[in-house]
Amino acid sequence: MQITVNLPDDLAQHPNPGRKALESLAIEGYRSGALSHFQASQMLELSRIEFDGFLKERQIFDHAYDLDDLKEDRETLRDLQSRGLLQG
Repeated sequence: MQITVNLPDDLAQHPNPGRKALESLAIEGYRSGALSHFQASQMLELSRIEFDGFLKERQIFDHAYDLDDLKEDRETLRDLQSRGLLQG
């Protein structure tokens, strides 16, 4: 899905304003719980580990890897194994 956002002129002058807006959306969505760690990392086209680094660089430690993240990872692992994409 693609979303168009109109930015005020002063914000549009920043280097890569679209990326900055997307990063802010992902960070706030993650902080508020509206987005999971996985969803926020996908939004920014980062791996989960890269997203952890992205958060650490910005000194954002609001959420650590939690039980829901583990459950999601386990479900993904089972799905990949069932499709023969990973050996278990």
